[in-house]
Amino acid sequence: MASETPTSGTWFGSAEIGRLRGRVFKWTCLGATVLTLFLMLVFLLYVANDALAPLSADPGWLATMGLAVVVPVVLLAGYYYRRDRSAGEVAYTALGLPIFVGLVAGGIWLLFRHIVTPQEWFVLIASVLVAGGLVTVHSRLRHDAAVERLAVMVLAPLLAVVGVPTVVPSLRELLSLSPVLPNALLSLVIGFLLPIAALVGWRVRTVRDVDRDGAIAAGVTVAGGLAGTVVGPLLGVHPTSWIVFASPIVGALVLYVERVVRNGEGVSGLAFPVVVAAGVFAGLTAAQTLGFAGPDAWLDMQFLTSSTSTTPADAGIYPALVGSVLIMIVIVLSAFPVGVGAAVYLEEYARAEGPLGKVIELIQVNIANLAGVPSIVYGVLGLAIFINLIGMGRGTAVVAGFTVGLLILPIVIISTQEAIRAVPDSHRQASYAMGATKWQTVRNVVLPESLAGIFTGTILALGRAIGETAPLLMIGVSASVRVSPDSFLTRTGAMPRQILSWSTQITTEFRYGVLAAGVVTLLVVLLTMNTAAIVLRNRSQQTQ
Repeated sequence: MASETPTSGTWFGSAEIGRLRGRVFKWTCLGATVLTLFLMLVFLLYVANDALAPLSADPGWLATMGLAVVVPVVLLAGYYYRRDRSAGEVAYTALGLPIFVGLVAGGIWLLFRHIVTPQEWFVLIASVLVAGGLVTVHSRLRHDAAVERLAVMVLAPLLAVVGVPTVVPSLRELLSLSPVLPNALLSLVIGFLLPIAALVGWRVRTVRDVDRDGAIAAGVTVAGGLAGTVVGPLLGVHPTSWIVFASPIVGALVLYVERVVRNGEGVSGLAFPVVVAAGVFAGLTAAQTLGFAGPDAWLDMQFLTSSTSTTPADAGIYPALVGSVLIMIVIVLSAFPVGVGAAVYLEEYARAEGPLGKVIELIQVNIANLAGVPSIVYGVLGLAIFINLIGMGRGTAVVAGFTVGLLILPIVIISTQEAIRAVPDSHRQASYAMGATKWQTVRNVVLPESLAGIFTGTILALGRAIGETAPLLMIGVSASVRVSPDSFLTRTGAMPRQILSWSTQITTEFRYGVLAAGVVTLLVVLLTMNTAAIVLRNRSQQTQ
């Protein structure tokens, strides 16, 4: 027994050292994480202070807004934290939901203002409905003709979209001659408000299984959109702009309120956004009545709605903001389907043996290597292929979107492959055992279960795409654009390119105030896209 004592003591000492090392490693990782988050918070506060300049406001204005907004919000948040945690979750979601949906609606509003007119949108929606009707009729008349139906599904929407440019010019000419055709306001009501209301009503009808509830939800959405015809002019907002913003916001709020009421938990949290909105309105009204001046912020409506200028006080980011939105649309429509399709083929269909297997292995290695290629190389690739070889215009949204799309394509492919690999193989075998084909298994089993991981990769890819500057420099995106692009094929600007241009200015106001306002705007757009991807990811996780 005496001979075993040193061994036991040695083992015990090694275990203690191992646990000590584990604790040191854990706290080191925690400290590094907290330090990183703290430094990021300091950076964001520093930039936000330069952009918003809150201390430039009168002390009376700060005190008024503090009493009207900050104090009620802190008291209500404290109540939720101590008494009703579920109400607190509902409160913060109900406050952030209209803000997030409003930002998304702002992007839609930009499209309606610069790319698609309300009449063009009306014709496009009508064409898509006609195409969908053709597909439905063909599926009923020729149920077994799968090849024909595939051709109809491809050609009908294509002909509808291609036919819009030829129909719309004559439609615009007829608008001045015939009162029967819808004007801009009626086109938005029919082609934008009513479809949103129909979707909201259908969703409520589905979850509640009561026709009356669905009709009420759709009616509330329509009433919120049509209220702009009366309330809009009183507030100085054009009715068409009201419909674009109010329709998705009211629809989203109706769906969320219905969900909270149906679950019966945290209903009192719905009062939180009402308190915040009432406090902001009361505070601003009281400050204006008392004559208190607000902060002299660089980030204001003038900055968001104006083009750049040689004078810092007149400089704005609006054309660059429109250009970035167009570029991101091209990226999402081009890189996302191609990346997901490539990942599905490589994981589900590609052979791992034989000569083709060697080719697939080479492709996999190159995809992994392309993820680490510097972004400037993709700029040179875009310049060589899209501009010099194909002959596309320099600095257009399409070229910029395709170029940056190539940059994020390896990220999308790799993240999608990892998400598909995470699907248990037993689920595939169960699908095959029930008689499903390969494509039915991929469509109904693999893709739905891997959507969460796919959206996670999308978050990372879009976050990198919107901040890239080097590829934009190579393909000729303008440093400063004074006129917003009116299509995807006209020369455009981009927020990172504009911010880089402001950083080279000698004037202090440009390098600190205007630059900080541009950075905050870029971060808000980035966070909006990331939030959308996170919501979709969480939604897909809940439905699994």
